[in-house]
Amino acid sequence: MSILRGKNILLGISAGIAAYKTAFLVRLFVKAGADVRVVMTPSAKEFITPLTLSTLSNHPVMSDFTDDEDDNAVWNNHVELGLWADLFVVAPATANTLSKMASGNSDNFLIATYLSAKCPVYFAPAMDLDMYKHPTTQHALETLQSYGNILIPSAFGALASGLVGMGRMAEPETIVETIEQHILKGLPLYGKKILVTAGPTHEAIDPVRYIGNHSSGRMGFEIANTAAQMGAEVILITGPTHFKAHYTTILTIPITSARDMYDAAYQYFDQVDAAILSAAVADYRPKFPATSKIKKKASSLTLELEKTEDVLSSLGEKKKNQVLVGFALETENEVANAIKKLKAKNLDLIVLNSLNDDGAGFGGSTNKISIIDKDLNQTNYPLKSKSEVADDIINELIKRMHA
Repeated sequence: MSILRGKNILLGISAGIAAYKTAFLVRLFVKAGADVRVVMTPSAKEFITPLTLSTLSNHPVMSDFTDDEDDNAVWNNHVELGLWADLFVVAPATANTLSKMASGNSDNFLIATYLSAKCPVYFAPAMDLDMYKHPTTQHALETLQSYGNILIPSAFGALASGLVGMGRMAEPETIVETIEQHILKGLPLYGKKILVTAGPTHEAIDPVRYIGNHSSGRMGFEIANTAAQMGAEVILITGPTHFKAHYTTILTIPITSARDMYDAAYQYFDQVDAAILSAAVADYRPKFPATSKIKKKASSLTLELEKTEDVLSSLGEKKKNQVLVGFALETENEVANAIKKLKAKNLDLIVLNSLNDDGAGFGGSTNKISIIDKDLNQTNYPLKSKSEVADDIINELIKRMHA
């Protein structure tokens, strides 16, 4: 999923032949997980129908200040629409619309909405070569950018007049990519690479059975998604789970056993700026796993167990400038045991949760944590959803990385 997931995107369409491409643009925004609404100039409806756009966006399309199909006209609130949007994209932005945006000539619903918007505004010019090169148009482009609006540059190519040159609207895929990159560059973890581990490990008893635990992997996936949402490139090493990463900037590496987790974490650790190890890695595994299914013959079964590789401790020994975050799930002497783990494994932060707290631990959608740093400063948080807990953990990480 894209960084646009969950964004409210307002698309403004003006009257140019490139308007036909906006059907593809709406579809790409929706596919990226955005909520899309469309406003049009009245003349734009001659190039693409509101019915097409409303069907693709799942919202009514607005092009005038009132809906007056009957005697009870309803006012379309352009101010409310401008405030609703997380970002406003004007595409195609014709020479006429660019001029009105630059001068504030609010003679249609699209321009009135633009003037009411409090969000970042992106605009994709589309016009013929000589119109694009004209000093008036170039002045409008410069003026709009001086207001803080973001230009999505026109492309070089065949134009409706038959000429070849600048003025062609950027392709829908380019528009989406440009917006994504602009958003990412403004996020606090842009340019950072974060390693996250999640889920349980399964230690084979035989080809059918295994030793595992009750971890669902939800907490680790929420952390990975939040890190990506904050602009990071994420490497997610996960044990068996049904959860899926939401963002295309998350590289998911599925593993099964503690040894697999150790090998993968060790391989990628040198490449990252921080690592958050939330996986519930098995402490022991069968020393001699059977090569075929163990038959149910004897009244009891004895398994000899051996210690698994300590992933967190090995990374603590290996780390250079990385911020290393571990987890401690405790049932007694919680703070003392967490601090002991923090020191023994050379961690920068440890996230403590207790199975004695209702709503905390494995399986559920909530968690209650305390974060302790290497100076033994402790911050306690109330019971929250795991998504909100992930926000707290990533915000604490950001403080450490920008300290």
